[in-house]
This record gives sequence, C-alpha cells and structure tokens, in this order.
Amino acid sequence: MQNLWDNATAAGFTSDLDLRVYSSRLLGRDKSLVLHGGGNTSVKIEQQNIFGENENILYVKGSGWDLETIEAAGYAPVQMSHLLKLAQLEQLSDSQMVNELKTHMLDASAPTPSVETILHALLPYKYVDHTHADAIVSITNTQNGEQRIRDIYGDSVVIIPYVMPGFDLSKLCAKIFPQEKNDKTIGMVLMNHGIFSFGDTAKQSYERMISLVGQAEDYLKLQNAWQIEIKTPKEICSPNSQVIANMRKNISEILKTPIVLRHINNQEMLNFCQQDNIHSISQQGPATPDHVIRTKRLPLLTAIENNQQALQSYVSDYVNYFNENNTTESNLTILDCAPRAIIDPEKGFFSVGKSVKEANIIADIYQHTINIIQRSEKLGGYQALPAKDIFDVEYWELEQAKLKKSGSSPQFSGEVALVTGAASGIGMACVKSLLARGAAVVGLDIDPQIKTIFDRADYLGICCDITDEQQLTQSLERTIATFGGLDMLVLNAGIFPSGCRIENLDLTQWNKVMSVNLDANLSLLSKSHAYLKLAPNGGRVVVIGSKNVPAPGPGAAAYSASKAALNQLARVTALEWGSDNIRINSLHPNAVFDTGIWTDEVLTGRAQHYGMTIEEYKTNNLLKTEVTSHDVAELAAELCGSLFAKTTAAQIPIDGGNDRVV
Repeated sequence: MQNLWDNATAAGFTSDLDLRVYSSRLLGRDKSLVLHGGGNTSVKIEQQNIFGENENILYVKGSGWDLETIEAAGYAPVQMSHLLKLAQLEQLSDSQMVNELKTHMLDASAPTPSVETILHALLPYKYVDHTHADAIVSITNTQNGEQRIRDIYGDSVVIIPYVMPGFDLSKLCAKIFPQEKNDKTIGMVLMNHGIFSFGDTAKQSYERMISLVGQAEDYLKLQNAWQIEIKTPKEICSPNSQVIANMRKNISEILKTPIVLRHINNQEMLNFCQQDNIHSISQQGPATPDHVIRTKRLPLLTAIENNQQALQSYVSDYVNYFNENNTTESNLTILDCAPRAIIDPEKGFFSVGKSVKEANIIADIYQHTINIIQRSEKLGGYQALPAKDIFDVEYWELEQAKLKKSGSSPQFSGEVALVTGAASGIGMACVKSLLARGAAVVGLDIDPQIKTIFDRADYLGICCDITDEQQLTQSLERTIATFGGLDMLVLNAGIFPSGCRIENLDLTQWNKVMSVNLDANLSLLSKSHAYLKLAPNGGRVVVIGSKNVPAPGPGAAAYSASKAALNQLARVTALEWGSDNIRINSLHPNAVFDTGIWTDEVLTGRAQHYGMTIEEYKTNNLLKTEVTSHDVAELAAELCGSLFAKTTAAQIPIDGGNDRVV
C-alpha cells in the first residue's frame, strides 16, 4: 500500500475542505481501495451561518461523485446539530433519513448526502475516511474473519458486525464504538463492508488508512494469501464473433432489452474461470454490499453456460429462491434477475450491462472481486454475505427510489451502431447523434484521427480502408468483441471527385468512385448481415445517398451513377432482409457543405458551373436554407428509432426542397 501524500502539493491547499478534496483524490487513485464512486470521506468544519453564529457543519461526499475526481462542490454541507439529534431516534426509515439530510443542508444545490452521513457525524474526529479496501474485504469475507481482524489490529480498531448501510448501521456504531474505542483507536472495520480511518488532519486520517490497509496486506502475505498464482490456462476455445453475437441475443431476450456484452479473456481472468471450484465460489455473491449498488443490482456473479436454456433456467431458479423465502417484493422482474456476470471456463468472462458504462463497471468490480475471492480461499474459504442480505441491498428502498427517479433509459441504450466515413462531416455528426441517444458507436474512416476523435468508453474508432475486405472483416470482429453485437449500420463513406464531363472521364477515376461508393458498401452489407439479424430490436441500416439519385447533375457521372446503384442496392436489400427483421432506408441530402467531399475546389467549381456565387449555391433550394451535417445526422438517427419501426426501403430527401426533385 503506497502512501501518495506529498507535503509540497498539500501546502497548496489552505482550507480544511480543500485538504479534504486532496486526500480524497489520493484514495480514489488507488483502485484497490475504492472503485467507481465507492468509498466515502468527510470533514467537520466550524463556520458562520447567515446570522453570524458559529455552527458545526459536516461536509460529506455527495451522491454521484467519485473520490478520484471529486471537487469541493461534491461535498454536501449538513448541520451537525441536526445529525446528532437524528442519531438519538430509535427508528428512522432510510427514505425519511435522506429527507432529513437534504432539508438540513446549508446549500440547496449541493448533492444528496451519503447514507452514511449520520455515521460520519457520530465519529468524534475532524476527518473521516471510508474505503472498501480489497485486502480488508478479503479477510472479513472468511468464516473466522472477525478473529483475524482482531489478530491483525488488536485494540487499534473497533469491529462492527455487518448491518446494511443506512440508519440502522449508524445506530449500531453509535452503540458499539464508544464502548470499544480507546486511546489507541485509529480506525473501524465493518465486517463484509470496509474500513474507516480518522484523524485531526487530512494527512493523519489518510496515512492511517494507508497504514491500516498496509497491515492487512502484510498479513495476507504472511499467510501466503496475497500473491495470486497464475497457472497456464487450459486449452481455450476463444469465441468467434458469431458466438458472442448469439450470446448477446440470448441474454437480451431474457432481459427484454438490448445489452452491451463485454468479453474479457486475459490470463488472470481465465485462470479464475478455470478454478476447480468455480461453480461454488462464484455463486456466493459480491464481495461487499457496495458492489451490489455500484453494479446497479447485480444479483449474483454466476458461472453458467452461454445458451438460452441455461440462462433461462438460472433466472427461474433465482426467482423461485426468493419466492420460497417469503420475499414481500412484488416487482421482481426478469430484468432484475438475469445474470450480469457470466463465467465460462473455456471462453472467459463476460459482463452484461444496459450501457457500456454499466458493463465496464461490472467488469472492473469483478476483476477486483476475483482477487478477493482467491485470497479468501487461501485463508480457508471465501464466505460472502448471505443471499438474504444481498437481496435486501438490491431492493433497498433508497435504490428503488433511485431507479424510479432515473426514469427511462436513453433511446438506444444497450445498442451498437457502426458508422463509415466517421472522421468528418455527416459521418462524425452521425456518431454524435447516436452517442447522444445512448448507443455505443464504432466509427470507421481511412483517416487515422478516427481513433482519437472521441475519448469515451462507448466509442471505438477504427482506421479502416473500406475497400479492403480484410480490414472490413477485422473491423466488424473488433466491434463484436468490444460491444457484443451490431444493431445499426450507417453507410456514409464516399468520395465526390471534381467535375468532369463524360467524354473526359477517365476509367480509373470511375472505378475508384465505384469501389468506394458502391462496392465497399456491398461488401460491408454482406458481412454485417449475420450480426444485424441478431439485433434485439431488429437491424437497421441507413444509407446516406444523394440528391443526385433522383436528379443527377452534369459533370458528376461517376458520383451520380455510384449513388444511384447504391440506392438500387438498398432497395434489393430491403426486399431480401425484411424477413430477418432488418430495415434499410435511404437519405438523399443535397448541398451539405460542412463535409469532407466539399473541398473549396469542388464547391467553387460547382458554383461556377451553375453561374452562382458560393452563398447562392449553398442556399439554392425552395426554403432558401442551408442543410448541415447535423441536420442529416439527426434524421439518420431517427430512422433507426421507433418512429420508423415500420418503414423500410424509403427514400427521404433532406435538401431544403429541390425544384428538380420536386
């Protein structure tokens, strides 16, 4: 456990809250301490209220903030006097507690205070740090975990039995902590949950956390339970793209919603998947209740075969289990019970999410969980919380309220789109429009900048020459390996050569235009069919055509012919693929000048050809308006949505009204 505190850097922070932010970020940088918004920190500050009176305020991490990137605005200021009164109540529902916390903040715009706010207030220290350190959880999640903690720390920490986070946990700590603490106490361990440290300064509280977790790591090393032995994996049957896409289809049918499927088959994960006792150790549940919350109701971490019958059987067993245990929950659904983490000894690990973010969170947490499980096994056996406790966290009233408040998912949540010619113009605009609607998007372009245009987990940029069949195949395989499937395809890439009359048209130029604008699209359509027909909501293809299809212009023979042929190809595709629930529609934009094909040379040449100024040429339509890439992209995205669910083989102009087309 590395101490990251730097006195020179810390000297740049003058206020107590700024130092709280600094030390919290240090904790957040270490993923063995906190993951994806986990953990909690606070500081008690005396300040004047609006009446000029001194008042004690607890600044506690607010909901939705991550310790690694937290700012001062991420802390909720709550009146200490009210928190201490709440702690004296015999009963308080968690929803009532949250209401009391929110109505006694100094700043109405601050985030919702943590459910552990009262607990932080009760601890008689200025700075309080709380993490879910892997080493601590590895030790507490064993049959004799409490005794091991006592052996490690003696009377330097207070041990609290597991109680679900919230008011009840605060009350239990309020009862036990004052009785157990002494002059040597510097921390508190919550069994099956995590560890607290505290101090008079941010540095002291932080360094105590590092020291306490370091002691746990040293203990694991002494017990020969720290180093995870990586054996050479057995023979691996790496799943091909079709297998992954089929698997995604099966899971989506169970969840009744499209999902992102992330595949991980690194050596560490395969080593875990091939443990002899994988079917028992993987079924015991998450390492901490916080992991249940972070993964948005991950019911079980399951080892299961990747076929529809096995998945459905798993869901049925899970529902029956809770029915037999007299659960009062009436809103248990297939979506709640379907697996979120799937282990296959031959194929590796798969995480399931309704978005890329959710799938990534589950994958990251599980990769930490496998280390916790394997270390616990070396200490005599991994023992997670009972299923009833996990269920209580999943269906916690605060989590239910959060789900209701979050409302519906984005339009294309869990779906995957591929856009060609995505580095500029209409293609880039399509990527933005699809991302904004919740889709994971793959962008193809011959321009290497396609890889870095967007820096976000739900975007994959691939440098690809679409006229190269091998590169197209590899791009599709990367798409499936990254996101699990393909739902939408936007055929946008194309070239528009400078004006040339037919008698001067070189056959080489003609073939080049046909190769990019027509042949490459035929190849991509052919290769995508097997994946599009597995799209949970049906496959969708949008062809970016051209006004030149219904109204060609002189000097553009190659371009006009290629787009007309592509349009005819789309019509035939609609005839052939309708039975596979794949719809294909064409957009015919005109005069979209913020695109790669409209160079200054081309624009000037076309304007001169029609005897117009550039500005006149740009707005040469019935509405006298300029059509932008964004306009085309928004319509392309809508064509993939529910409004056009019963439309295929349509040709839609987006040109401001062209008198030659009309």
